[in-house]
Amino acid sequence: MPDASAEDETKGRDYKDTLFLPKTDFPMRAGLPKREPQWLKRWSEMNLYQRLRDDAKDREDFVLHDGPPYANGHIHMGTALTKILKDLIVRSKQMAGYNANYVPGWDCHGLPIEWKVEEEFRGKGRAKRDVPSSEFRSACRVYAQKWLDIQREEFKRLGGEGDWDNPYTTMAFASEARIASELLKFAKAGLLYRGSKPVMWSPVEQTALAEAEIEYHDHQSPTIWVKFPLEGGEFKGASVVIWTTTPWTIPGNRAICYGPKMSYGLYEVVAMKGDLDFEPWSAPGDQLVLSDALAESVREAGLIEEWKRVSDVPASALEGQHCAHPLKGFAGGYEFDVPLLAGDHVTDEAGTGFVHTAPGHGQDDYIAWVSAFGTQAEIPYTVDEFGVYTDEAPGFTGEQILVIEGKKKGKDGGANKAVIDQLIAHGKLLARGRIKHSYPHSWRSRAPVIFRNTPQWFIALDKPTQNGKTLRENALNAIDETKFTPPQGRNRIRTMVEGRPDWLISRQRAWGVPITIFVHKETGEVLVDDAVNERIVSAIAEKGADAWFDMPASEFLGADYSADDYEKIDDILDVWFDSGSTHAFVLEDRPDLRWPADIYCEGSDQHRGWFQSSLLESCGTRGRAPYGHLVTNGFVVDGEGRKMSKSLGNVMAPEQVVNQYGAEIIRIWMASSDYTDEVRVSEEIIGSSVDAYRKLRNTMRYLLGALHEFGDDEKIAPSEMPELERYILHRLSVLDGEVRAGYEKLDFKGVWRKCLDFASLELSAFYLDIRKDSLYCDRPDSTRRRSARTVMSAVFDRLTTWLAPICVFTMEEAWQERYPSADGSVHLQLFPETPSEWRNDELAAKWRKIRDVRRVVTGALEVERREKRIGASLEAAPVVYVADAEMLRAYDGLDAAELFITSGATFSGDAAPDNAFRLDGENIDVAVVPQKAGGQKCKRCWRILPEVETDLCHRCDDAVSASDSGA
Repeated sequence: MPDASAEDETKGRDYKDTLFLPKTDFPMRAGLPKREPQWLKRWSEMNLYQRLRDDAKDREDFVLHDGPPYANGHIHMGTALTKILKDLIVRSKQMAGYNANYVPGWDCHGLPIEWKVEEEFRGKGRAKRDVPSSEFRSACRVYAQKWLDIQREEFKRLGGEGDWDNPYTTMAFASEARIASELLKFAKAGLLYRGSKPVMWSPVEQTALAEAEIEYHDHQSPTIWVKFPLEGGEFKGASVVIWTTTPWTIPGNRAICYGPKMSYGLYEVVAMKGDLDFEPWSAPGDQLVLSDALAESVREAGLIEEWKRVSDVPASALEGQHCAHPLKGFAGGYEFDVPLLAGDHVTDEAGTGFVHTAPGHGQDDYIAWVSAFGTQAEIPYTVDEFGVYTDEAPGFTGEQILVIEGKKKGKDGGANKAVIDQLIAHGKLLARGRIKHSYPHSWRSRAPVIFRNTPQWFIALDKPTQNGKTLRENALNAIDETKFTPPQGRNRIRTMVEGRPDWLISRQRAWGVPITIFVHKETGEVLVDDAVNERIVSAIAEKGADAWFDMPASEFLGADYSADDYEKIDDILDVWFDSGSTHAFVLEDRPDLRWPADIYCEGSDQHRGWFQSSLLESCGTRGRAPYGHLVTNGFVVDGEGRKMSKSLGNVMAPEQVVNQYGAEIIRIWMASSDYTDEVRVSEEIIGSSVDAYRKLRNTMRYLLGALHEFGDDEKIAPSEMPELERYILHRLSVLDGEVRAGYEKLDFKGVWRKCLDFASLELSAFYLDIRKDSLYCDRPDSTRRRSARTVMSAVFDRLTTWLAPICVFTMEEAWQERYPSADGSVHLQLFPETPSEWRNDELAAKWRKIRDVRRVVTGALEVERREKRIGASLEAAPVVYVADAEMLRAYDGLDAAELFITSGATFSGDAAPDNAFRLDGENIDVAVVPQKAGGQKCKRCWRILPEVETDLCHRCDDAVSASDSGA
């Protein structure tokens, strides 16, 4: 059939004006960067969000609770991916028939914001210590609001729909009051306590850090082997050797741990290595107690040429023994005994088989000490909040562990060298070296952290709660009852909760919700009084968290208690407690939401972050998780799978893609990716999304053009349709089930791929290609043409709604092109119900055979065109050899030439000639002998038929006559 752009080859009548060509104003070029803001403006003006709520008010609720991003800095591809993923979930649920409300939120407290505000003050020549607390906190609030507003516009630009005008924020007074109220519930339940434990501490930031705030990077540390002389027992005079990568912890040493099931030996030095340019730190006759498995590595490190193993040292001989501290005699501070303690954490994988134990600087160390002696009293505070030695590290007071300011911030201070120098001076250093290993760093400052013994506030995980189970047990039960996408998320968070320590919730900062409790100065007990708690919560609800700092303690305590008897705690809550409490002041307090949420959705790093803090907070106060389903996406990496980094030059910002291609392309990139794994992005990958979009847009444009002026009066019942149309309706029925199931499983990649393949392979390359001839050339009232347009209408309505959650802008544009309305929107639609009678598996099986044969014919015609034996498929009338009788019968009653888009076609059940075309890789026995069509060319549809005597074939002659007569 003729193309509208083709030049008329005849000198007679021009029949183009008798063709029924597609007509649409839907542009071929999308112009997304310019058009998308116009759609956003339209949705805002028509208050689409409220329209969605009003339409769905009587439906079943579906709640996705938004995890709050930090109000700090521009969004990146990772946050864009997660935000779009949430939008796809909410939109697909809304269109599936739920009332799916989305309320965005922001985490406004915490160190990232505090740091930036400190920088701003420093830029004005003011140090933080010179800024009044109230002024500093006010500046933090202003800074957070500024970035909240910036991020809100960036998120909206991605096409997400939600209550953007009324988001929740952790810094709202009502939120801060609820957070304080949630903390007081833990105090009332007896789960809140102050303990002196070694915690991960950032000297650079001067605050304790939780595990969720830690990331591990390679770090080069000094290593030392140190001799601790045994002071009793049968091995008195020998030295137990320890190995450590933190020499600065030696002043805090209070014990040595050994493995009760390990093999130890006594080794005596015979000779040291010669030709050394320094005096070695050991000498012949020295006796060392070591693990037999590690002895050889110690000999090499100690530059010992020869030694002899004198005897076994059974673990029983170590029990109850003690050593002298290696710094004994220095500054009068290390005269205590260093006991040997059995410890199951000791291994022979590295070191010496003995573990230097500084209970103020390590979790295992702390547990070993408290397990042995049941007291924290003798654990020293050797390091202050700035990472500087205190007076409890005699002889080293003032030395820095880490540099906390300037160009060398995060580098080693002078502490390690000072300690090593004194060990040498006291003859207790055996060897030294350097090691590159994975070491904990603050994820904010990127500086190394230390373990530091300091009083902090904790929530107990292993103390019985109201239901008789511990918080840890309740949390693990809740994990078992939660659904996970992907499934491996369950083991990930379960492992973390099983092995984690008590929840450290205190921070020594200024910007956040305070730990609003009073502690009795004599007994150390936390005051639990409902009336006091009510005054605290009411004051914060009215004045914000500043009320705790600005109001005197007496106003909270009232007449029943004396402020002189109580310590008012000024520490700040861990921001993970803030965000972990959002379920309380968002899901419970907003009338348009409900508790618990159906879904929490964030990046996979939140198994140790928001997912876990929400789990612990809710299980501690309500006995169950605040969610029923956890959905996680992987990290965004570059095209080669590398982490995005400015130093690598591989960072791609959402703004860059939006400005060049449009936000729709980011949405397609997300929907076409397996979000449960690492998601790759690059120019090439974005280019693939652009190509897919163009193909889809062309299909939508063709459908719109083909449906020009289509109305209900033209529709025709499926029972009256040709087989081809009934087959496409079957495919729609199958796809309807697949799309609904895909959205239900949150398999957006599957939905996108099935819809795109349908548009490209089923429609553009098959159905629409075949039906162009009928659409352009049949009489408007012909059954075939009416059937085709009826089916295309059903296809259009379903494709636009099915893809509306993904392609929010383009499907709206297409919908408005076909159904123009001042206040209508595709996003107000539900997924159309597809009649069950459209499904016809028997017909589908038949058409699989038909399409198998057609594929071979199409392959043969492609060869003919490539070899220039024909110009177009309408010049052909192939002979098709089909050995399978059932396959041959499938074409009974069908116009094969119509399906092949040829002018004729002949079938044969005979054996095909040897030179017949066969399609490589096909198992079916079909062969094709291409032949030229006989007859003359119809000047309207271009088919070559014997019936053409002058200009037109019979079909076109009838259509032209009808057109000319106005029928």
